[in-house]
Amino acid sequence: MKAPLSVSLLLSIRLFSSMASNARLLFPLVLICFCTVTIAKEGPFLPNSVILPVTKDIATHQYVTQIYIGDQPLAPTKLVIDITGSSSWIDSAHLLSSSGHPRPFGCFSLQCSLAEANSCTRPSRTSRNTCTLEAENPITNMVTRGELTEDIIAVQVTDGIKTGLASVPHFLFSYVPALLLRGLGDGVKGVLGLGNTRISLPSQVADAFSFQRTFSLCLSSSNGALIAGEIPYVLPHNNDVAKSLMYTPLVFREGSKVQGYYINVKSIKINGKKLSINESLLSVNQEGVGGTKISTTVPSTTMVSTLYNTFIKAYIKAAIGMNMTMAPPVAPFGICFRSEGLEANRDASNVPIIDLVLQSEMVKWRIEGRNSLVQVNDKVMCLGFLDGGSSSKDSVVLGGYQLEDNLLEFKLGTKMLGFSALAMGHTTCSNLRSIPYRVLERSIYGAVTNVFIDSVAKVPRVKAVAPFKARYSAKSLGSIRVGPGVPSIEFVLQSRSVFWNFFGANSIVPVGNEVCVSDL
Repeated sequence: MKAPLSVSLLLSIRLFSSMASNARLLFPLVLICFCTVTIAKEGPFLPNSVILPVTKDIATHQYVTQIYIGDQPLAPTKLVIDITGSSSWIDSAHLLSSSGHPRPFGCFSLQCSLAEANSCTRPSRTSRNTCTLEAENPITNMVTRGELTEDIIAVQVTDGIKTGLASVPHFLFSYVPALLLRGLGDGVKGVLGLGNTRISLPSQVADAFSFQRTFSLCLSSSNGALIAGEIPYVLPHNNDVAKSLMYTPLVFREGSKVQGYYINVKSIKINGKKLSINESLLSVNQEGVGGTKISTTVPSTTMVSTLYNTFIKAYIKAAIGMNMTMAPPVAPFGICFRSEGLEANRDASNVPIIDLVLQSEMVKWRIEGRNSLVQVNDKVMCLGFLDGGSSSKDSVVLGGYQLEDNLLEFKLGTKMLGFSALAMGHTTCSNLRSIPYRVLERSIYGAVTNVFIDSVAKVPRVKAVAPFKARYSAKSLGSIRVGPGVPSIEFVLQSRSVFWNFFGANSIVPVGNEVCVSDL
């Protein structure tokens, strides 16, 4: 299953323009990068992580990433992130349009064994026995069966300094009927599973690129990241974000079909005062009941009713003691407050602090106002915790809102969770220093830029702004559906039919009233 890594997958660059005759660059590429500095030296590129951007769908509160799949050409495919998903699944209609007819695997194939599939379709005159997987929509909880298949996906990889594009040629997932998409965000075509299985995304890219089975999440209300492998990001002022992590053991439900990620919470404190609760509820017992689960598909944290009732009473008492004024509840939340005086300071000391105490009093997951209070309108903030009912199998489900601006590192090999609340350091996941622009090796940069400039030679240029070379008036370029009306740039991969297409929306950067070409 291990795919050979080749960072020289990028074979050529093509530029296409409707404004001039088609121009084409064709030369071997040793490295194409998306970084903020020009690469002066060529050398071995040994990536240690895969980076996927994550955005929050405001309408559904779902966290969405995008991969590129297929070979006719690579098709952008939006997927909801499901941290408990044992595998990934994609709408069959989208797959047909991007890759042609998918090839299913037989029941006794190596791939079927790797997926630990427990069902097969029976052979008939027109079809053979086919390996099928259970596919669940984590939003509606609808379950169906999908056929196991594989395809090429392209992902961004980095060695911590340089970033390039590489492919995973045999990525396993299932394809399902379109009805399973109900409840997912606009344009979403499936689910990306991050569970502790051999065919989840973290495991497959670890096998493909010889990484450790480790992945990290940094969710945000705007732009976050999913990272498989080592953490390549730093905070402002050059602080290494990985060094700020605390660790706690990950717990798994033995024998459960749903391999979610749990942590053992020993107690809960509000403003330093320990809640009087049945603390055994906070850990997974021998029957696999209870515990504190981490979820990316539940918008806000839920608690089993007995725990929730004690929790909100203690929170209200602490809030009133801090001169917070209660307001009528706003669905779906049960406890709300007037937001006057809280908006600008809810990360400070004027709202109650929630601590989830882990293996010792020294190790705690702190939830401050940014992750505990939800702004529902101009005048009201609500406590972002919900009653999960009396029969919930999970005592606590930590929802997406409470995870935002927390860097979470899941070490599957050692079964440890690293966590760090970035908001406590006055930064966010969207402020992590990533690599925002395309950077080309110097000779390639010159060739690409010159052809690009020639392609729009009739468009007046304006004075360039560092660090960019080419700058134009936005009005002169005009606009089309995929951004400014400029030549598209294609990174050709293992064959001329497999390429990554960059339209104006991805190659042009707004700078004041003008725009610049984002290659450096």
